[in-house]
Amino acid sequence: MQEHEQDMQSLLDQGIMKDFVENEIIQGTVIQVDRDTAYVDIGYKQEIPISTRELAFPAPENAADVVSVGDVIDVYIVYIGGENGMVLSKRRADEMTAWVEAQKVFDEKKTVTIKVTKLIKGGLLVSFVGLRGFLPASQIELHFIRDLSSYVGKELDARIIELDSKKQRLIFSHRVLLEAKRAEKQAELLETLEEGKIVKGQVKRVVDYGAFIDLGGMDGLVHISDLSWEHVKHPSDIISVGEEVEVLVKSYDPETKRISLSIKDTVQDPWFAKIDKYAVGSQVVGKVVKLTDFGAFMQLEDGLDGLIRMRELSEKHITKADEVVKVGEEIKVKIIHIDKEHKRIALSVIRVKQDADKAEFEEYQEKQAADEKPATIADNIVE
Repeated sequence: MQEHEQDMQSLLDQGIMKDFVENEIIQGTVIQVDRDTAYVDIGYKQEIPISTRELAFPAPENAADVVSVGDVIDVYIVYIGGENGMVLSKRRADEMTAWVEAQKVFDEKKTVTIKVTKLIKGGLLVSFVGLRGFLPASQIELHFIRDLSSYVGKELDARIIELDSKKQRLIFSHRVLLEAKRAEKQAELLETLEEGKIVKGQVKRVVDYGAFIDLGGMDGLVHISDLSWEHVKHPSDIISVGEEVEVLVKSYDPETKRISLSIKDTVQDPWFAKIDKYAVGSQVVGKVVKLTDFGAFMQLEDGLDGLIRMRELSEKHITKADEVVKVGEEIKVKIIHIDKEHKRIALSVIRVKQDADKAEFEEYQEKQAADEKPATIADNIVE
């Protein structure tokens, strides 16, 4: 320290340093550029070398990447004295100017472009107008990113969310821009969203109880029961992430931003197309698919089941359906009722027998009537 003060005093006594003050920014002209050093004329008795480390952040591989001969640049006087007369830094001069610019950007909440330079613990190291900044992992995207390495070397739009030049603290967020854009899209979407309207969306996430559909700024839920008219064991069996689908808006709440959607309601229920082939009073053959305490379900065809209640299974009193039918057994039934509103079909086994008995009795009556018919004159004419 004492030696440094003596060097300064010696230079001042010689009248050489009277215009130079430590921690001051001055201008200089680049007169020579080597790979590792740039030489600057600041009006001193000799040119002052500036290493690449003090030329810019991050340090360039070649000084020529930052400055060229003839450039007039701002430099910061770090130290007066030493073998070169003083130590200069373009990087620090740029930093001081950059902090002023950064403060203005922060105050005005402007969007800027940052470059990711390195992956570090908790996020990414970034560069902005020569300043070193930090982009936390939580401020990169709207969703969690497991591997951040793909961001290194890329440029991102961001906003400064925290700044302290004294502590050299500069924190950015890319997420706030995405949130603002999402909020804008949500507002636009809510203006056009109507219950009963069919819209397009993209499958964002598939869960056990359904699927979340991105409608363009907002997500809606399609419950597993609204995925298909057919029985669905798991949503992933019929839908996948990234797939584009049409959905019907069942309901939405602007306050909670909850949207209930349906995929199956965008198409006609195939049950109605199938049931149109059947009529009350007709007899059909089907397979018993399930037994219950109140009867048996029979499949007329794929996706079309009807119920045979206990009283329609047998004319005798029974307590269990398996007393007269078994799962997998094919039987003939009569359709006795079709409820299209609730999609229910009532079937009967005993009425098939009753119809057969009635038909047999009517046939018997007709035969009897024919046998008892009085003879006519024509009947007595013998050829």
